[in-house]
Amino acid sequence: MIGYVTLGTNNLEATAKFYDELLAVVGAARAMDEETFVAWGTAPDKPMVSIIKPFDGQQATVGNGVMVALSADSREQVDAIHAKALALGATDEGAPGPRGESFYAAYFRDPEGNKLNAFYMG
Repeated sequence: MIGYVTLGTNNLEATAKFYDELLAVVGAARAMDEETFVAWGTAPDKPMVSIIKPFDGQQATVGNGVMVALSADSREQVDAIHAKALALGATDEGAPGPRGESFYAAYFRDPEGNKLNAFYMG
């Protein structure tokens, strides 16, 4: 299973502030905070989301077809995550709503262009 997902950033400070506020919606807080790397989680034994300045010193770029999915506790929390992301400067990639019978999701890109979604099964 996935332990953590890392997204590249060219502006660690601004992107970290974005994720501080966004991931607070699902109860996550900084679990690791280094000079070139920050990670958030809800518990040490749960998957985490992290950002990093690329090790090779090159510009971070967005992976085409790459997406990080944030698990939500309800449809309302999906709506809240999406709204918070947009309020923090994210761009809309798909408004909250049902996708099939039991999948509810919303899609957005963070200020660096990384694609994320928030979803609820049920």
